[in-house]
Amino acid sequence: MTSAQVDQQSDGQGAVRAEGGEGEGYQRGLGSRQIQMIAIGGAIGTGLFLGAGKGISKAGPSLILAYAIAGFVIFLIMRALGELLMYRPVSGSFSEYAREFIGPFAGFVTGWTYWLFWVVTGITEVTAAAAYMTYWFSIPQWASALIFTIVLYAANLISVKLFGELEFWFSMVKVTAIIGMILICVGILTLGFSDAGKTASVGHLWNEGGFFPHGVGGTLMTLQMVMFAFLAVELVGVTAGESKDPRKVLPKAINTVPWRIAVFYVGALIMILSVVPWTEFHAGVSPFVAAFQKMGLSVGAGIVNFVVLTAALSSCNSGMYSTGRMLRDLALNSQGPKFFTKLTPSGTPLVGTTFSAALMLVGVWINYQWPGKAFDYVVSFATISGMWAWIVILICHIRYRRLSDRGVLPRSEFRAPGAPYASVFALLFIGMVIVLMGIDKDARVSLYCAPLWGLILGVSYAVLKRRNPEAAAFAKR
Repeated sequence: MTSAQVDQQSDGQGAVRAEGGEGEGYQRGLGSRQIQMIAIGGAIGTGLFLGAGKGISKAGPSLILAYAIAGFVIFLIMRALGELLMYRPVSGSFSEYAREFIGPFAGFVTGWTYWLFWVVTGITEVTAAAAYMTYWFSIPQWASALIFTIVLYAANLISVKLFGELEFWFSMVKVTAIIGMILICVGILTLGFSDAGKTASVGHLWNEGGFFPHGVGGTLMTLQMVMFAFLAVELVGVTAGESKDPRKVLPKAINTVPWRIAVFYVGALIMILSVVPWTEFHAGVSPFVAAFQKMGLSVGAGIVNFVVLTAALSSCNSGMYSTGRMLRDLALNSQGPKFFTKLTPSGTPLVGTTFSAALMLVGVWINYQWPGKAFDYVVSFATISGMWAWIVILICHIRYRRLSDRGVLPRSEFRAPGAPYASVFALLFIGMVIVLMGIDKDARVSLYCAPLWGLILGVSYAVLKRRNPEAAAFAKR
């Protein structure tokens, strides 16, 4: 496929799709400030604020190393995505790239799988947000969930700029909380104030059974949890078609990944585990809450509850944003119902966002009525479906780099370091994580759901192709 074909891709309705933004019907309403915070917020979620407690109990201080290694792999994935984005910044992002570099079925699978990932994530996060509200108010969880869903739905329909503004402030709360915690811990270690001042020491990182208290195997088994904590970091790619200056803003946002991970994950854990010995952490207990309690700060629980509430709403807000765009991209390529192409006057996907929001509400109701194992299995599948997007990004990058090096496609101005070998390494790392998921009885349920979803997509694709076999969407490019 030549660059001319790429830039002049028909949407099946007589319109011509340019490389992104207005050519797709969207408006470039996301500025540098918003893109930067979306990129930062995508790497910080409840996986850190709540999930890290389980990881610490399993790996001890070596969880810091697990986050550092996984963070390096995430950086390779994001640089691969960045090179693709600079080649062709489109709102469909990795679904579009899968369609171009792997095949129409891969684009179909990627688009619908990423859509499902965000719908399921939205359901769980809005339900969690409602549960967090009960800390302050005695109101039914379903009422909070309904209000949150309606407010975020309305914000996403009004304009992409409002979505970006909400995400900016959600991310600001998370960033401020982590930086505040780090500064407090530094003060305790250097000045010795608070109840933790007498026992705080960086020696806790190796004196309580060593840096690998449960062996290297224990650390390896936490990699799946660590990688899950980074899910949604790729969301910045979906914003490409609505960024005001994608060729300037997106590389800058992607290049901040190393320091974000170094500060918000590695730095925060080093500080917390220096103030509080790792042996005092347990699964289900936020390391931030435990640290505040050790310091004798009674307001700690309320602060962390507010932060995780913000993190949950941020994730749901991102889900509203991405699901509508994914459905519209599929519809534009004849791989989804045509009514998903409809936009509001302000350029936001009306039907796709509405449909996804409605499913989130149904999911909230189901979770409220039958909070059993069946729902847990669906939630578990969200993890493997999110990693599918990373796999597709890497495969597409390897194929794009091969074509661009041969001169078939134009070279991207933002080239990934060490390519294509770095992308191959990242693929092998993800493969190792998937194997570890199969070994862990608590995580392997994610893998059980994947074949069923693949069968559903395979049958759906065959039906669509049989109905319209001549459509360009089903032809290899």
